[in-house]
Parts: sequence; C-alpha cells; structure tokens
Amino acid sequence: MGSDTAIEYLDQDEALALVATASVGRVVYSRYAMPAVHLVNFKLDGPDVIFKTRKGAKFGAAVADTVIAFEVDQVDDATRSGWTVTLTGRSSLVTSPAEKARLAGLGIDPWLPDREYFIRVRTQVITGRRIQPQDLVGHDVAAEEA
Repeated sequence: MGSDTAIEYLDQDEALALVATASVGRVVYSRYAMPAVHLVNFKLDGPDVIFKTRKGAKFGAAVADTVIAFEVDQVDDATRSGWTVTLTGRSSLVTSPAEKARLAGLGIDPWLPDREYFIRVRTQVITGRRIQPQDLVGHDVAAEEA
C-alpha cells in the first residue's frame, strides 16, 4: 500500500450496503480439512446471504450446516482503490417450501444451470474495509458521482 492510500474500516450498515450492490461473491469453507473457495451468485435477505446449489453437489453438501465465510469485493486497479466485506455465519439448506418460495422472489440468477437448492448463511460477524486515495477518506464518492 502506497503512502497516498488509506484503509477505512466500515461499519455494519455500510458494509451490507456495499454487499447489496454485488451479485457474485466467494464462499470460503473447509473441504477435506483444507481451505476452499467457491464463486457463487447471491442475494442478501436482511443480513443473511442466500445462494443456490444443485442437487447432489459436493459443494452443497460441504457447506450445509457449517460455519463459513462469504467474501465480496470491488477493486479498481487504476486508482488502487476498492473495498472488501466478509460475512461469517452458519450455513444451512433451506427446506421449508414456503421459505423456498419466498427466496425465489429474491431473483438470484445463477450463471450455471440446475441450481435449485437454497443455502442460507445466517450472518453473525460482518467486517469490511475500504482502501482509497488519502484525499478521499471520509468522502462518499458514490454520492458525489450521482
């Protein structure tokens, strides 16, 4: 990190607002006692992360009913700026027909076919950081561009 950049720690509301602007994130979990990362399309349901997997998928079995981390970021190489948010919590397969019908209304649009099973991550810990040029620290760049 150059001397002309700074790290700003995000509060939970700001972190969730940034996550809500994205549609793709990374599930970080343990597979065969080793770290693994899986890219998924997702939506937020309050502070909880919702994504879909397919029937019989090893990934779906690995992340059902366990503690996982979910990471979303946006980086601009040209300006050496960006943000990253990590949500950590227990995941579970959604089994209630009424809840599945409600979650279908979120509009999750998986890039791969046959993703019909919903996984919910009940967020317990939210951490986020923004790195940006020193002269922009504390400024709401998105509001200024609007």
